[in-house]
Amino acid sequence: MDKKYRLHVLVCAGTGCTSSGSLKIIDKLNEELKANNIENEVKVVKTGCHGLCALGPLMIVYPEGAFYSRLEIEHIPEIVKKHFVEGNVCKEYLYKETVLEDGSVQPMNNTDFYRSQKRVALRNCGVINPEDINEYIGTGGYQAIAKVLQTMKPEDVIQVMLDSGLRGRGGAGFPTGLKWKFAAASVNEQKYVCCNADEGDPGAFMDRSVLEGDPHVVLEAMSIAGYAIGANQGYIYVRAEYPIAVERLNIAIKQARDAGLLGKDILGTGFDFDIDLRLGAGAFVCGEETALMTSIEGNRGEPRPRPPFPAVKGLFAKPTILNNVETYANIPKIIMQGAQWFASMGTEKSKGTKVFALGGKINNTGLVEIPMGTTLRTVIEEIGGGIPNGKKFKAAQTGGPSGGCIPVENMDVEIDYDNLIAIGSMMGSGGLIVMDEDNCMVDIAKFFLEFTVDESCGKCTPCREGTKRMLEILDRITEGKGKMEDIDELQELAAFIKSNALCGLGQTAPNPVLSTLRYFKDEYIAHVKDKKCPAGVCKNLLTFKIDPEKCIGCTKCAKNCPVDAIIGEKKKVHEIDTSKCIKCGTCLDGCKKDAIYKE
Repeated sequence: MDKKYRLHVLVCAGTGCTSSGSLKIIDKLNEELKANNIENEVKVVKTGCHGLCALGPLMIVYPEGAFYSRLEIEHIPEIVKKHFVEGNVCKEYLYKETVLEDGSVQPMNNTDFYRSQKRVALRNCGVINPEDINEYIGTGGYQAIAKVLQTMKPEDVIQVMLDSGLRGRGGAGFPTGLKWKFAAASVNEQKYVCCNADEGDPGAFMDRSVLEGDPHVVLEAMSIAGYAIGANQGYIYVRAEYPIAVERLNIAIKQARDAGLLGKDILGTGFDFDIDLRLGAGAFVCGEETALMTSIEGNRGEPRPRPPFPAVKGLFAKPTILNNVETYANIPKIIMQGAQWFASMGTEKSKGTKVFALGGKINNTGLVEIPMGTTLRTVIEEIGGGIPNGKKFKAAQTGGPSGGCIPVENMDVEIDYDNLIAIGSMMGSGGLIVMDEDNCMVDIAKFFLEFTVDESCGKCTPCREGTKRMLEILDRITEGKGKMEDIDELQELAAFIKSNALCGLGQTAPNPVLSTLRYFKDEYIAHVKDKKCPAGVCKNLLTFKIDPEKCIGCTKCAKNCPVDAIIGEKKKVHEIDTSKCIKCGTCLDGCKKDAIYKE
């Protein structure tokens, strides 16, 4: 810790905490430090994501390691006075799991959320100021590119990547070293290195968090890739909807250029490499590598047939490699620690760690990095803190619209590329949506298919038309108009689309439907045969009723009903006019006696 300062205060300024007011917390902190004449004793550092997004705004105070959560502006004067001035940690504002029964305070890394994690890609997120290149260098940053340029040949770098077993973290899981080897072997006067920071999966925010918390790691890794394949230009394709990430990338690129770490003659070695940003307009299909490159070229983002693969003919028809943000975030550490260090983590065919955006019906929403091979049960019950409100776990969706559902019977399957594919899902980029007993799996499949239909580029018929036909069938089923033949037709259409769609996104579009049919076919049958939604989600299959044994005639439901569908006198049992009821659920939510139920 800087000897100039008595305390270092790390405040999360990632998107999650920023949206809940962390920048105002920082302003108030600085104001209170000045008011107490300790601004020269306490350093406030604006960091990236700490991971436990559900509890933001977050603040960690060192050297104690006091982990404050759910901060509000009115807490700051008291914390500054009691903790910063008087030296007494304000335990009432700490993350509850850091305060032990005897009143002592434990480090956040000892809590359930952090204990099972292994932070490699996220190692600097929540630790350094992402807008200060000196803090990145202070953690060992840019030592990897120095090592590569001064002591390694391009083929040596590629061999390290091959030996490490690093596979692409963007979804397909293709071996990174092999991709680089193909591009290095392509003979051309111009080659490119691209970074996929488009991240379009619903519920995914892994890459965004790395860019916001540690942008220099991506720049350094892309430079290493450029040296390995013989490229002098890189492009980061980032979503325009990520304004904080875009701002910090621009700052990082300027700082790296000013420091001689990007541009001409890097570190005096004669190696030239520069990076530019290109902003995506939010098209999901531009997460597919050839569509992304087409978009960088200034054309409509549509996939191209392969072969030729990008390593031979990619951006501007030149040899190109494309990796995603998380993949790059691992590379400098692998160079410094060695291939065997990375390969020692994970499983036989899936090395290292994986970052997941944990969301949905889970207590600890946030960003998680675990060794490959960790079970879903560990993620859900330990790191995630279980399902809220005592509900039962039903399934977890991995891989977003391209993935599938993992049911409760597979909770102990080790998470890696091959295991997830074997059970009908996929790793994807790392979104992990948890569902409980109140989720309808037919409705979940419909949700993801609606997304795919909306985001299809329309270039190939199987995806453009086939997904629409599948969605029409799901609409019929959830409206109570389905037939048993519809289930067979869904499977036939899914098989055709997977075999004939042009790009990976189209080929995986049916996965949510296929996985829910595989594990929750009884729910489809209930919708079709019984005209019932077992989870009580599909409105057209619901009837709201009042239990005469529980109704006390308080009239609250009648007063709250937006369509006057509930009748009855005060202190007498009420009834619902099903011909008027729009099934909005207002009456159900407002009844304190639990007299209203769905059937």
